[in-house]
Amino acid sequence: MKKIIECVPNYSEGRDISKVEKIVDCFRGKTGVKLLDYSSDADHNRSVVTVIGEPDPLVEAVVCSIGVAMDLIDLNKHKGQHPRMGAVDVIPYIPIRNVGIRDADECAKKTGELAASRFGLPVILYEKSASAPHRSDLAEIRKGEFEGMAAKLRDARWKSDFGPDTIHPTAGVTAIGARMPLIAYNIKLGTSDLSIATEIAKKIRHRNGGFRYCKAMGVELKDRGIVEVSMNLTDYDKTAIYRVFETVRMECRRYGVQVIGSEIVGLVPMKALIESAAYYLGLENFSAEQILENRIWMD
Repeated sequence: MKKIIECVPNYSEGRDISKVEKIVDCFRGKTGVKLLDYSSDADHNRSVVTVIGEPDPLVEAVVCSIGVAMDLIDLNKHKGQHPRMGAVDVIPYIPIRNVGIRDADECAKKTGELAASRFGLPVILYEKSASAPHRSDLAEIRKGEFEGMAAKLRDARWKSDFGPDTIHPTAGVTAIGARMPLIAYNIKLGTSDLSIATEIAKKIRHRNGGFRYCKAMGVELKDRGIVEVSMNLTDYDKTAIYRVFETVRMECRRYGVQVIGSEIVGLVPMKALIESAAYYLGLENFSAEQILENRIWMD
């Protein structure tokens, strides 16, 4: 592949794996497209796919997945811990190699146009593709979720960029846009009290005065009897994983709660993990060039 764009679509199904597999099949065996990873979470009732490709074949594969997801997912019957407004909730495009944010933006808009024309799906552009500044933040777009989106779309401020001005009756609304790489990161707490995770999330997220490049919320993991602080780190160079982790651990002390683990959802840039390893090991004068695999690839 000469030009590589990454796409990380989120689907509102994480319990019926047969449905997830049918959606993921859209990315298998396609020329110019490579499926890198996919994972499902039953508590969130959500699946995340990571795929790369040349712009045009990648867009076609994503549009195929939208059609399959709309056939399989009915949000009127959907319940989960993660906020959602669409069967395909969000579709970000991320520039990786020999492309820029404009190329990712073109993919986002082409996907929106095709999804609207083929499936009658209302699409709102977000992040770098947003048609107005107040529409760039996904959390603001999604506020009200599926149940509140019909009324929201009647407001001129939230009119869809592509497709009808009302929700799809079973698939809702999809946000599509171009953005830079982010890390989906969850920190698990040794308590079942959701209010603790929610209060800690408020302390660390940007809109409440926390880290500039951190979006966070508290989530209940019923099957495990615990809660987590679920985050998107939208610029890991400026808001590092280790910095967020240590802050959450510090805030836990006021509640007498322990951090019992953490997880990265999907793929993560190596640099982000190197920075955390260097911090915890107290490495001096360390460079990424000292990593054996990096030297092999460089040579």
